Amino acid sequence: MDSGGLTLDIIWFIIFSSLIIRINKLEVIIVIHTMAITTIEQAIEAYLNTITTSRSENTARTYRNGLKKFSELLVVRNLSPKKTSVEKLPEDAVAWFASMLKVYSSATEHLYLTALKGFYEFLAAEKLSFPNLPRVNLLIRQRSRRLGIRLPQFPRYDIEHVIEHAINIAYQPVDNPTDRLRNLRDRAFLITLADTGLRVHEACNLRRGDIDWNNGQAIVIGKGNREAIVRFSQRSLRTLKDYLSTRAALDGGSGKSLSSLPVFARHDKRVSNQILPMTTKTGRKIVEIRVEEALGKEAVGTITPHSFRHYFVTTVLLSSGNLKLAQELARHKNIDVTQRYAHLSDDELDQGYHEIFNNRPSK
Repeated sequence: MDSGGLTLDIIWFIIFSSLIIRINKLEVIIVIHTMAITTIEQAIEAYLNTITTSRSENTARTYRNGLKKFSELLVVRNLSPKKTSVEKLPEDAVAWFASMLKVYSSATEHLYLTALKGFYEFLAAEKLSFPNLPRVNLLIRQRSRRLGIRLPQFPRYDIEHVIEHAINIAYQPVDNPTDRLRNLRDRAFLITLADTGLRVHEACNLRRGDIDWNNGQAIVIGKGNREAIVRFSQRSLRTLKDYLSTRAALDGGSGKSLSSLPVFARHDKRVSNQILPMTTKTGRKIVEIRVEEALGKEAVGTITPHSFRHYFVTTVLLSSGNLKLAQELARHKNIDVTQRYAHLSDDELDQGYHEIFNNRPSK
């Protein structure tokens, strides 16, 4: 072979050697990545991290609670999550967990088993173990209770009292501009929840640019990552404009475009003059504080941000009697969910019952 051919052979040898080395490095990286998750506990944490980044805060919290209970069950079954290899996690653990959950409501059982099912699917997808997923699904179907229809319960008139209180806090004397901003924000937040049916995380995620002020609408990414249009009442728009106009100096000094700024911002000492979005935790705290002011300390916990969504759906039904309209405005995927509210708006049934049982002559 001439020197030119030899040189070419050498070049090809170097190229192939480099490829082999690169492939080996990739194999090493993949092995190291796989070896990083060896125990059940590590696998659970990895799964929960994916839920945190892809699902809502409430879902992530529920799944974490469910898998915490599952871990406690494994300890009782002598399968320590900290020490046991994830490959040794049996499918029968699903049946054990379903039996343990019988002391909880059917709704909690359903949520926790859904979390566990997702965990087994995660193990299979990441090739951390190879569970028989059809058997896992069958175990869940055979051992879980059917979800009962739970009628929404909430103190309607107490919520109206809180709304009235929220309207009035805008006129209360304050010691500093931050307190005034906080009062205006809380008024706008509570009325927006009551008049739009927004979920708390949807309200907290709103940006100024999301709202079409002329048409009184906003496009939101709601439950199930679905895009939807939400309508705003005139009073909710007024309270939002009052709040945002009072916040104008802070927004203008933020160095960001107005459309990118949150509708509901934090106003606490730690943020100083920054415009940071309000968290769902803050949203729940606002409700707690204003409920206590309006109704007293004993009422705290009886009304949550989601209670305002119940109030919204019931108000639509009471005013229109149109179940389909209520479904569309509440953005319920299934009309059966909306149907649960119908009993709260059927005045004719109430009137008929009282005429039959309360107006008959006593004997």
